Amino acid sequence: MKVHGRFMVGLVSVAAVITYLVWTGVSETMVYYLTPSELIAKVSEDPTFADVGVKVSGKVIPGTYQRVEGELLHRFRVRDLVDESVTFEVEYRDALPDTFTDEAEVVLEGRLNAAGVFQATTLLTKCGSRYEAAPEDLAG
Repeated sequence: MKVHGRFMVGLVSVAAVITYLVWTGVSETMVYYLTPSELIAKVSEDPTFADVGVKVSGKVIPGTYQRVEGELLHRFRVRDLVDESVTFEVEYRDALPDTFTDEAEVVLEGRLNAAGVFQATTLLTKCGSRYEAAPEDLAG
């Protein structure tokens, strides 16, 4: 009976360690996914929320894209998909995806700094129309 008791204690200990590792791993890598409206509201409610990494989905405002000469820095403005009055500036320091256009729908990962500029570390573009079947292909 003592052998079974030790086995159970060992099993519970291993399970506790695994649970702890999974919990801390998920907590450290968790990223909020927000709309621009939600992000602006959260930061105005709690200014320390700007220190939290988030993912934001929005649409690039036409005519706002600029590339800074001499460095790999891209600047543009993004608007909310629903409330077009909510916008913010984005700075991204990496190569842009091939599908990035002046009116692309984007998903950004990063932080909103104190000046209200979103410092993006990851930029993904949504370009569904490029990969969708044409209506005439679906009809037949």
